Amino acid sequence: MASDLVTSIPANIPHTLSIDLNTKDTRKVRSYAGHVHVDNTEHPGTENHLFYWFFESQTCNPHVAVPDQQDLISRTPLLIWLNGGPGASSLLGLFLENGPLSIADDAAGTISVTPRSWNQEAHVVYWDQPLGTGYSYSDVEDEYVRDEEALGRMFWQALQEFFRLHPEYARCPLYVCGESYAGKYVPAIALEIDRRNSAGPEGRHLDLRGIAVGNGWITPELSLRVMIDYAYATGYLGISGRDSLLDSYAAFQTVLRAGDMKEATRLGNDLVNTVLAYGGNFDLYDVRRWDDISMGALRAYLNSPDVKKALHVHADVTWECGDNEGPVAEALVEDNMADASGKYGELIDKGYQTLLYTGNFDLACGYRCTEEILDGLMEQRGEQAEWRNAPRLVWTQAQQNPKGFVRRLRNLTQVAVPDSGHEVPAYQPEICREMLYNWLFDRPFAGYDPQQQAKPRNGNGGSRKA
Repeated sequence: MASDLVTSIPANIPHTLSIDLNTKDTRKVRSYAGHVHVDNTEHPGTENHLFYWFFESQTCNPHVAVPDQQDLISRTPLLIWLNGGPGASSLLGLFLENGPLSIADDAAGTISVTPRSWNQEAHVVYWDQPLGTGYSYSDVEDEYVRDEEALGRMFWQALQEFFRLHPEYARCPLYVCGESYAGKYVPAIALEIDRRNSAGPEGRHLDLRGIAVGNGWITPELSLRVMIDYAYATGYLGISGRDSLLDSYAAFQTVLRAGDMKEATRLGNDLVNTVLAYGGNFDLYDVRRWDDISMGALRAYLNSPDVKKALHVHADVTWECGDNEGPVAEALVEDNMADASGKYGELIDKGYQTLLYTGNFDLACGYRCTEEILDGLMEQRGEQAEWRNAPRLVWTQAQQNPKGFVRRLRNLTQVAVPDSGHEVPAYQPEICREMLYNWLFDRPFAGYDPQQQAKPRNGNGGSRKA
């Protein structure tokens, strides 16, 4: 039995009940959790410890030995999931968005199994990174990642260690996925994997196939301008407040373009806080709400001794989680307002499947940002006209409102999801999972192109939804 096998977890903070995952009598899923240990090159003799929690695909049979279904395991996609922040643990994604477990909004921190998990047809591994996020830590005090290049290198090393522990998953088609500030992490990691694969024999070759990013923080200069416009359009700002913020935005741009990234981050964060204050402190991640999705008692649950023991985490390790605050964010102060859109262009050029999706009520990094980023990338590639002319399908469902709006051109897919805030898998779990699987397995998005000329049917005028 693997030393990192998760056999059962507490079903609540008091641990009055348990959820069995893989015991002698119950085998629901193969799940593994713990830390990989990466040598700290800055401080020889010490290590950095990155936490993972893996769930095998439900298409695999936990009652059957791995060697007897290795072909199935190896051809099943493996998804890496990363939350953003900076400083947000990816266990937020596991329990609140797309994992097989959920936590109730009650004092006991009641855990239940959810049918909406992304591991229905794919393996999924949730990583706490960079250092200082979630359960991940360093032997060296105040050791944090300060740029995306260092982050990518460390994560590649962590993947090498994970696949050393679990070579049965090493040949799986690999996809790096995430949301929000992971809009920076994901392409940096993917490019590092690509670089290492191309460099030759160092380390295990990873079968990277693509990336998926939801509501990504990619081009902050654009996101901040769109934020002001959206807050004004939705009535959270008046003309005077908008104009004042545009003056502040101009000052931010001057500092950003001068290359003072630390000051740009300070001014950018001030802009966000001022927009929210002018609007009565509405929810940055969903303009329809005043409060973000609740974590409930997740912090207390993950810091309970019995949960740590179940996940092979040392008792003295504290689960940390922040959203653009705390030491992880402070260490990335030079990175926060930098533009990462060029990395997406590189990955598209290299032929990797690329999915960008957005919830339409997100103020922080929503639909318009992604739309304009992709339009700009296609202009740089000389493909803007072709991209703009690609059909933008209304993705339909029988006798109900549309599921979304989909545009595809070769290896690039864009999906806008209505009635959703920042965390699309939490707001629209079934639609988001279907979107993901359509993209992963090249399944069709059933719908119609509303810009296509209406064709008469049976001699009568009228539109057709084919």
